[in-house]
Amino acid sequence: MTQRVELATVMDRLAVDGLVTDYAVAVDDGDWTAYRGLFSTDGRADYRSAGGIEGDAAEVAGWLAESLTLFSMRQHLIVNRRVRFEVLEHDTGDTAQLQADYINPMRFAGSDTATTAPDFVCGGRYAFAFLRTGDGWRLRRVVVEEKWRRTAGPRAAVAPD
Repeated sequence: MTQRVELATVMDRLAVDGLVTDYAVAVDDGDWTAYRGLFSTDGRADYRSAGGIEGDAAEVAGWLAESLTLFSMRQHLIVNRRVRFEVLEHDTGDTAQLQADYINPMRFAGSDTATTAPDFVCGGRYAFAFLRTGDGWRLRRVVVEEKWRRTAGPRAAVAPD
């Protein structure tokens, strides 16, 4: 591999990684215009494993905007990012796949204001598919695979030994 190809690959990795971060920030901040702008024209998202919908970016943004009003605070932490670049139409690096784990603490709106601790936490894995477009890298598909969730509730007292 030449230095030019290696540099291009590093730049693509940084761009794809930045897009995942922009995705998390858009969802957490409720910036649905930014969210829609992250997707290619044929981009889709699938939140069915978390009780949501599957659809194009605009449809899913509308659903997220409505359903996430339940939470006054949300914070995506997307970690363990594994990226793979692929070939489209005989050019290298036109598409990419990224798999990453997530943990998402949230706070229900109207919750006790004496604490800022989250009272709903979920975790799982994202599968992101990217496409290089004339405007740069865009999300072609986001699939959420929720693996667990926990809500704050009364804890059973532990008997002393």
